[in-house]
Amino acid sequence: MRARKQVKNLIISILSDKERRSSGELFSELSGMVSLATLKRIITEMCAEGWLEKSGTGKKNTVYFLSSKSEVLWPVETADYFKKEIDERRIKREFDFAVVSGMFDQLELFSKEETEKLNYYRERFATRIKSMNDNEFRNEYERLAIDLSWKSSQIEGNTYSLLETELLLKEQRTAKGKTRAEATMLLNHKTALDFLLQHPDFVEPLKLSSIEDVHSLLVKDLDIDRNIRKRGVGITGTNYRPIDNHFQIREALEKMCAVINSRQSVVEKALLTLVLISYIQPFNDGNKRTARIVSNGILMHHRYCPLSFRTVDPEEYKLAMLVFYEQNNISVFKKIFLEQVEFANETYF
Repeated sequence: MRARKQVKNLIISILSDKERRSSGELFSELSGMVSLATLKRIITEMCAEGWLEKSGTGKKNTVYFLSSKSEVLWPVETADYFKKEIDERRIKREFDFAVVSGMFDQLELFSKEETEKLNYYRERFATRIKSMNDNEFRNEYERLAIDLSWKSSQIEGNTYSLLETELLLKEQRTAKGKTRAEATMLLNHKTALDFLLQHPDFVEPLKLSSIEDVHSLLVKDLDIDRNIRKRGVGITGTNYRPIDNHFQIREALEKMCAVINSRQSVVEKALLTLVLISYIQPFNDGNKRTARIVSNGILMHHRYCPLSFRTVDPEEYKLAMLVFYEQNNISVFKKIFLEQVEFANETYF
C-alpha cells in the first residue's frame, strides 16, 4: 500500500507544471519501482478516481496529464513539502485570477463520505438548537465566541491566554503585561461575530462591501487601514506575491464573491471564503481574521454550527495557507477545516 502511494505521489510530481507522459515514459522515469503492468493498473485507477486525464489513442499515442482535481485536491504532506527552504520550492509566484474565478468550476471539494458526515452534523445541529431556549443558545454561543476570538487572535500573534480572553470579554478585565492592541483585537472579534449573529443575511449573498465592513469591525482602533490596499504586500515564509493594483484587487474580490455565491454547498462556500480572501490579501492587515469571521457568517446564515478553530495549531494553519498560496492546492487546509467542523459540532451547542 505504501509503495502504491509513493508511486502515485511520484506520478503527480512528474506530471506537475502541465507535463504529459505516456505510460512507457512514466515507467522509465520511475526507474523500475513497479512493473509496467502494475504501473498501468495504478494509472487506470488514478484516471477512474479523477486524478489523471488522458488524450490520444493507441499504446504509443496515449498520454496522461493532471486533472484540475489533482491540482487542487491531491493530498500534500507538509512535512515533505517544507523540507525545501523558501527559495528552493517550485511555486506559483504570481497571483492567478483563475484561482478566484474558474479554477473551482465543476469541482466537488468534498467526497461523498465527507459530504454525508457534514450533512449529518448540520441536521444534528439544527435539531439541537431547535430544542434550546434563548438563554441556553446564548450561553453556548458565548462560549464558542470566546474560543473563536482567542484562537483567531492567537493565530495572528496575540498572546492573551484563553482564560484572560474570557475575563476580558465577559468582565472587561484586561490582562497584566499585555498591550492595549491585543485587548482591542479580541474585543473586535467578538463585536464582528455578534454583528453577524444579529444580521444573518449580511454576508449572504456575499458582496465586496460586506467583506470591507467586517474587516472594518475587526481592525477598529488598531491603527490598520480599513480600505482596500493600494500598495503591494509581502507574506512571511513565501515568495508568492499577491496582486498590488487597487482596481485589480477589487476585481478579484468581485470574481471571488461570484464564485462563492454560485456554489450550492454551504460548506464549500465557507471553505472557499477562508482560503480565497487570504489568497487575494485585499487589506494591508487583518485578511485571515476577516476570512474566518466572514466564513462563519455564511455558516450561521445557513444554520450550520460556526467554527471556533480552538484546537488548530497556529503554525499548521499558516503552513496550510502557504501550500495554497504556492500551489493553489486546498487539501491541507481542507483537512483542518473538516477537523474543525467535527470539533465544533462535538463541543458546542
